[in-house]
Amino acid sequence: MENKLTKLKTLFLSNLYVSAFTFGGGMVIVTFMKKKMVDQLHLIDQEEMLDIIAISQTSPGVIAVNASILLGWRIAGFVGMLVSVFATILPPMTIILIISKFYEAFINNIYISTMLKGMQAGVTAVLMDVTISLLSNVYKQKNPLHLFIMAVCFIANFLYNVKLVYLISFGILVGIISEYIKLKAGKQ
Repeated sequence: MENKLTKLKTLFLSNLYVSAFTFGGGMVIVTFMKKKMVDQLHLIDQEEMLDIIAISQTSPGVIAVNASILLGWRIAGFVGMLVSVFATILPPMTIILIISKFYEAFINNIYISTMLKGMQAGVTAVLMDVTISLLSNVYKQKNPLHLFIMAVCFIANFLYNVKLVYLISFGILVGIISEYIKLKAGKQ
């Protein structure tokens, strides 16, 4: 019982911290979740985090909430999921409530708008960091098919602005076909 409570406390405090001190959108929050849950706390491994990120991006809804649902469920079951989601949505809801109360003061404040512009550079650096980290994980697997899918998806997105849903569908389709071929080859 104490182990479960410890996990719930860790989930709550970690997600609360990540959500409270992360600005820049879902992928930035997911990046910090990865650093906290994988790199610092070792609650899940890099491979599981890649799966969580993929599912979070392709599922309807807010990426950070989707990721916290999956992380919470994986680490501490249904209650862990509830705790994780609550901790993830608490800081932004509080901030939005405060901003809505003082909207006129915030919208015209030069310091706040300057601060937000400066944060954009930091957010870009964080996104580059997680991209390089995830890229290196795929590269370490030395699976030519994974590298091929990654390269095709990058080129399709970067050069031709192909929508994410098509890229993910392509990856899923190639993965299914690949596994089907392996299963057929193994039966013969």
